[in-house]
Amino acid sequence: MKMHLKLSPSKSGLFLAACVIGCFALAGSIRAESLQPPSGFTALFNGNDLTGWHGMGHFDPRTLWAMSAQEREQMQAADMKEFKKHWHVENGELVNDGQGPYATTDNEYGDIELLIDYKTVPLADSGIYLRGNPQVQIWDYTKEGGKWDLGADKGSGGLWNNSPGAPGKDPLVLADKPFGQWNRFHIIQVGSITTVFLNGKLVVDNAVMENFWDRSSPLWPKGPIQLQTHGGEIRWRNIFIRQIPPAEANAMLAHLDNKGFKSVFDGTDFNGWAGPVDNYQVKDGTIMCKPGMGGTIYTKDEYSDFVVRLEFKLPPGGNNGLAIRYPGTGDAAYGGMCEIQVLDDDADQYKTLDPRQYCGSIYGMVPAHRGFLRPVGEWNFEQVTVKGSTINVELNGTPIVNGDVSKVTQFMANSAHPGKDRKSGHFGFAGHSDPVQFRHIYIKRLNDN
Repeated sequence: MKMHLKLSPSKSGLFLAACVIGCFALAGSIRAESLQPPSGFTALFNGNDLTGWHGMGHFDPRTLWAMSAQEREQMQAADMKEFKKHWHVENGELVNDGQGPYATTDNEYGDIELLIDYKTVPLADSGIYLRGNPQVQIWDYTKEGGKWDLGADKGSGGLWNNSPGAPGKDPLVLADKPFGQWNRFHIIQVGSITTVFLNGKLVVDNAVMENFWDRSSPLWPKGPIQLQTHGGEIRWRNIFIRQIPPAEANAMLAHLDNKGFKSVFDGTDFNGWAGPVDNYQVKDGTIMCKPGMGGTIYTKDEYSDFVVRLEFKLPPGGNNGLAIRYPGTGDAAYGGMCEIQVLDDDADQYKTLDPRQYCGSIYGMVPAHRGFLRPVGEWNFEQVTVKGSTINVELNGTPIVNGDVSKVTQFMANSAHPGKDRKSGHFGFAGHSDPVQFRHIYIKRLNDN
């Protein structure tokens, strides 16, 4: 799935806009021998022992998650024996001899900023797994290393397990230091969007990290960090992490490639909107459906191909939807091109819904990947790209729908969607009696400026 949040290298600083710039500057000034994390970070490695880490090799996390607690304990106990054979601490450095299982964090992480130093030897091959997924690549970049045919000549830092030709697979520049010197990674990941700096140089610019274990699905929300090794000694130090809170993650996503977006709601009134606006209210700078009320309100302007980005917050059991190319009357899900569902997926009353009804789905036509909503009461960032008959939905930095409604022939409950082939229409909110809130609503036209 293609994301629409890609920045040119010259704009990569926008990804750091939500207070990360200061952290990066601080990280760059860390003394090489320091084990003290910068402000806001915590140390994953204490410099003394293997506390907080266990051994696990190249292993599908889904299999691990499906195990019972006893099965996981037995597996980790077996791995720990090999782990301790091949990993040790020396002078505040985490050292591996080039063999054995990968150093794996006991905890799992989602949106993060990671700082880590490494030093390796000729012919070695390594990498950093994020959320248990390979990998930010580390390898011998010299011709003598024998892997130029695999892309080693381009250097380390790329998302090597992305598909051939996909953004991020190859690093933008060669940034490796000569063998014997320490290298420093600065990695930022929000959703599946990943940015990598190596030795202060941008090598991956807001690229989607693909799910190696299941190419048909997006990268899962959380997983362990793993330090891969095979082929030669590698040393690690100054391993610091900062978990990015939702509000900051949303702000970072909002700043990505934001040229051309125009606000369609000023936070104070319904100027520029039509439909049953009396059924909604402006509350604390947001549009909120009044409890027990509903109907579809919509922009007076019409759009053909466009990108909309916004934030929404769900109450328990909340239900609403984004009206796409809405004609101004009728049911947005059927008379319009479609409705993008906005729903509290975890509510008990929705346990048995059709998959095409859950949050982010093209209602009744194309199901969304689930599991990427923030908890009820937190703000979610969503971006929807409508181009021709295709619709891409990205939730909290993760692509969850890539659909083409012109190819849909099977509909939920066999109910036809006569509006799905509409070429233009209004954008709006299809309320269903629940006080769902929306804010920071921006639209960019794609081909009808």
